[in-house]
Amino acid sequence: METPTTRRLWGHELSVVDGHLSEEEVVKFVDGLLAKREEADRRLEHLNSLNALATKTVEGASRLAEVMKQEAERAARERHDEAEAIRARALEQARARLRELGQSLGLVARWPHLKGMAKQPKIGEIVDAAVVAIERDNPSLKGVLRKEYARPGLDKQRLGQLIDLIANIQFGDKENKSKDILGKVYEYFLSRFASAEGKKGGQFYTPTHVVRLLVEVLAPYKGRVYDPCCGSGGMFVQSAKFIEAHANGNGNSGKAKGQVSIYGQESNYTTWRLAKMNLAIRGIDARIAQGDSFHNDQFPDLRADYVLANPPFNDSDWRGDLLRKDKRWVYGAPPAGNANFAWVQHFLYHLAPNGTAGFVLANGSMSSNQSGEGEIRTAIAEADLVDCLVGPAGIEPATKRL
Repeated sequence: METPTTRRLWGHELSVVDGHLSEEEVVKFVDGLLAKREEADRRLEHLNSLNALATKTVEGASRLAEVMKQEAERAARERHDEAEAIRARALEQARARLRELGQSLGLVARWPHLKGMAKQPKIGEIVDAAVVAIERDNPSLKGVLRKEYARPGLDKQRLGQLIDLIANIQFGDKENKSKDILGKVYEYFLSRFASAEGKKGGQFYTPTHVVRLLVEVLAPYKGRVYDPCCGSGGMFVQSAKFIEAHANGNGNSGKAKGQVSIYGQESNYTTWRLAKMNLAIRGIDARIAQGDSFHNDQFPDLRADYVLANPPFNDSDWRGDLLRKDKRWVYGAPPAGNANFAWVQHFLYHLAPNGTAGFVLANGSMSSNQSGEGEIRTAIAEADLVDCLVGPAGIEPATKRL
């Protein structure tokens, strides 16, 4: 029998006798291989775990970086918003202080400054600068006022003479000066312009006594007031009672003027500018939009507590054929050749459930039966939406035909 020899195979020492491995050595060799395989598998699993952990760590780091970026951006926005709020408060405080000093518009826009510069050759540029200052301090007037007084075609000497003429007008004692003198002057000129225009003047001016009647009937002292064809804003400013209620709380049980919100729309650009100036002169806050109320309603979701309006009479050019199936025509499609009952239904559409409307219509609209107007009028009356009709003395309002 040969002496056993030792051999190495794949890192294992094996005992060989007569050139053969014993069964015990074979088992030992296989067990060793399996142990190494298991160790290799464990290491591979560990490496895979480490790799998965590394991947999750990278993903977590990316998410963390994104969250940190978002938080940094949010903090930056908050700091910016806070800085803007501080700036706005500081600016408002500064303006308030300037108003206390009587200089909220700056010297350039104060009347004594314009009066003192009336004879200067550059008076047109000086007036334009004053207008710019007024728009700067009154955002509601931005883009409304003309800045054309420096144009070559305007006689600067006559402009200066006009300023001197206005400066020499006596407005009475202290009590009268404290009243709405400028507003009344503006209203006077509007009425004179309307008178000169004849029938066309009704598009931007409604006589004061007519407005006062509507206001007294509706008493719009609290809530949302709407005029979709507001002209120069007469429905909002021509009644002294309405102005007092808006400015001082009269009729609101002493509450603040914020109890009244004003909404208006005017299609004519020039007339819209008149309305914006008319309201600004009296210090009335309002949302006055420019555009066609039929085809470009700027307040489609508004449901007003009060509608006050004097729409154009018998308007045949309102492009009604484009609105035959409009949702506002609850009581019947108005004729394409006459907008009277289109206006009436527009008013009704924009009323709140308990809202009331007062408006002016052509006398003929109370009796006309053309193109379905009679059916529309009957449907409105049968819906119990008519409280009263007021007509000129001697003219029967045809209530029986309603």
